[in-house]
Amino acid sequence: MKVEAALVNVSKLYLDSAPVIYYVQGVEPFFPIVDRVFQQIELGALAAVTSPVTLGECLVLPFTTADTALQQSFVDLLTITEGISLINIDAVVGQRAADLRARYRLKLPDALQIATALEAGCQVFLTNDAQLKRVTELKVVVVSELEA
Repeated sequence: MKVEAALVNVSKLYLDSAPVIYYVQGVEPFFPIVDRVFQQIELGALAAVTSPVTLGECLVLPFTTADTALQQSFVDLLTITEGISLINIDAVVGQRAADLRARYRLKLPDALQIATALEAGCQVFLTNDAQLKRVTELKVVVVSELEA
C-alpha cells in the first residue's frame, strides 16, 4: 500500500521510534517511505505526536557510540520541529497504558506509546512492529508494509 493511501483522511499520527530512526539515519529500504510521511508533516498536511519513550529509544545508539551530532539530530527533530509535538507521559497515560498492557499483553514501552497516541487523539500509530496491529483502538500502520 502506498504511504498516501495509508494516510488518507488522517490529520494526526503518532511516531513510534523505528520510523524516526529510519528518517534521521536514512535507513534503507525504509527511508523513502518515512521521508514521504515527514514531507507531509513539514507541509502542514499532517500533525505528528510522540513521547519521551520515542526520544529515549532513539538516543540509545548515539549515546552508546558517543555520537553527539546524531543525538542532537534526534533531539531537534522531536522537540523543535514544527508539526511534531512531544507529549509528556502523565498519570492518565500511565493508567491507560496499564489497561492496554493487561488486555493486549504489550511490553510497557509499547503500551505507553499507544496510550499516549490515544490520549493525544491520533488516528494512526506509525511503527514497524507488526505485532502492535492487534491493538484495535486505533489504526496501526507498519512501515515495512508500505511503499513510497
